[in-house]
Amino acid sequence: MDPIANRKQKRNLADLRSRLFFLLGAFLVFRICAHVPVPGIDYARLKEIFSSGDSGVLDFLNLFSGGALSNASVVALGIFPYITSSIIMMLGSYSIPWLEELRKEGASGRQRINQYTRLGTVPLALFQSYGITVGLESLDAVDTPGTAFRLTAMISMTGGAVFLMWLGEQISERGIGNGISLIIFASIVSGLPLALGQLFEQVRVGAYGPFFVIAILFSSIALLALVVFIERGQRRVLLNYAKRQIGTQTYGGQASYFPLKVNMAGVMPAIFAYAIVTFPATILTFSSSSATWLRDVGAYLQRGTPFYLLALGATIFFFAFFFVALVYNSKENADMLKKSGAFIPGIRPGEQTAQYLEKIVSRLTLVGAFYIAMICLLPEIFFSELNIATIFGGTSILIMVVVSLDFMEQIQHYLMTQQYGSLVNKTPGLKRKHGA
Repeated sequence: MDPIANRKQKRNLADLRSRLFFLLGAFLVFRICAHVPVPGIDYARLKEIFSSGDSGVLDFLNLFSGGALSNASVVALGIFPYITSSIIMMLGSYSIPWLEELRKEGASGRQRINQYTRLGTVPLALFQSYGITVGLESLDAVDTPGTAFRLTAMISMTGGAVFLMWLGEQISERGIGNGISLIIFASIVSGLPLALGQLFEQVRVGAYGPFFVIAILFSSIALLALVVFIERGQRRVLLNYAKRQIGTQTYGGQASYFPLKVNMAGVMPAIFAYAIVTFPATILTFSSSSATWLRDVGAYLQRGTPFYLLALGATIFFFAFFFVALVYNSKENADMLKKSGAFIPGIRPGEQTAQYLEKIVSRLTLVGAFYIAMICLLPEIFFSELNIATIFGGTSILIMVVVSLDFMEQIQHYLMTQQYGSLVNKTPGLKRKHGA
């Protein structure tokens, strides 16, 4: 092997190791922050609230904070304010004219949108932290309720949310993969040892039999395998390229594929559906009103009830179609194929191609919505019918699988990029062409 190429390969591997070590260090910092408490919390009462399983959307936020909310830590909000701000800016970049112009400006426009997203995280974090502090006061989980506690808790939680946003950006820049997604992934995975410990404790006290627990574990593994299979699934649209004569050379004429994911909406429909369906019940829990109709609404929206399952499934379907319609433009893809000289056999380029792609995307979205709803509703049915909870909910499984697959693709892309750079440096013609 060429000694120069060997040294470059070693440097590439060393750089990859340093990025991975930085990622692990960031995870360690995050887990330490998850145990730094906010002053003024009645931890015994807070533990009682979360163990009762009636904390509504607080359970949802606790999931994405890696248990930091149940510990009343400074990072109790997790990365959720930044995610909310990102979604708002994403929706605005497709619906608000001046944001849409920024999106079309390229890298500079995206940089300004990212800056607005960071700025939007702060008021959202203040709003969410205020809601949590007021809710904790109404649940008697605070030692000395009042303005002083609210200000202290709000500043602490907002600072923690901004710190996690910064940490996620550092992971994206100096580590591997998307930092925000990896922090959510670490939050969910950090709950696995506790969940397994609680499950085995139930076996020890005789609440569950060993064969029943084995069935639960196998069902969770089967659910993971199904998610991996669907997430890797694609609908490949056959493409042909027109032949072009340039001088004495003939270009094109080959066949290729245009890949479309089965689950084009990703995990966002599940996240939004859980947040929206559990939010009214949580507000009613915090409310001191004694109106009968409010209690009835809260009872209908309790986790595991038929109305709750129906509302969750319907909301998932709505957001699945909404997000695909928002981020996928069949006309733009048809124009791109036309400019590159590609066409679908039997379909005319342009408007007919856009209609054909729109038809395929609609069918894939329907299949993807059924898939997401099934993954999310199966754990809920287990909870309601058998009075147990699977190790992870549907949203958690989706996030873990999607982030893991993306992380592996990022590592492969990084290695391929480094190998391509080495090839360019070794080839004199490519050196001159690329200005190396």
